Amino acid sequence: MGLFTRKNNESAVATATLPVDPALAALTGDYTIDPAHSSIGFTVRHAMVTNVRGTFGEHEGALKLDGANPAASSASIDVKIASVDTGIGDRDGHLRSGDFFDAEQFPLMSFRSTRAEQLGGDMYRITGDLTIKDVTKPLSIDLEFNGTATDVYGNERVGFEGSAEILRSAWGLTWNAALETGGVMVSDKVKLNFDISAIKNAA
Repeated sequence: MGLFTRKNNESAVATATLPVDPALAALTGDYTIDPAHSSIGFTVRHAMVTNVRGTFGEHEGALKLDGANPAASSASIDVKIASVDTGIGDRDGHLRSGDFFDAEQFPLMSFRSTRAEQLGGDMYRITGDLTIKDVTKPLSIDLEFNGTATDVYGNERVGFEGSAEILRSAWGLTWNAALETGGVMVSDKVKLNFDISAIKNAA
């Protein structure tokens, strides 16, 4: 099931579109991301041979979905840097320090969308501005729409999951250490992972 309507390529009129599916049109509205059932994390290569995975336990955000016009959809997310968790306290403390995120001076990482588009089927791309520390740069996130459901409390939910890759150095996260065998301790390339559940706001 796609979230947005698609062009009918078989129509003799190039601009013709399929009728809006009432079920999809009903999804149009404002949503609040549910942090208890969502995950924002990352994966980065460590010591050239393995991956370290982490999550940010505290975040909040909102989605505005338009079931007929993807360009009118938007997203905003704020992540509390101090909530980073890789499973090792000393490493988490280092990530919060001035060598990396400097969580005391820059407590939030934020994303504000500027564009949304359908890639085909249930796949979408949302582009916007990612701010880490005092650096803001564009980021595109590819997302799969996982559908909608009404939970046991009567909340209407939508789900998305996706990922993006960044070079951390572009946001000023440049700390590293050389290895005796060659290479560096932490890869510059970082994969960001998103698993989002959002609840539709009451009208």
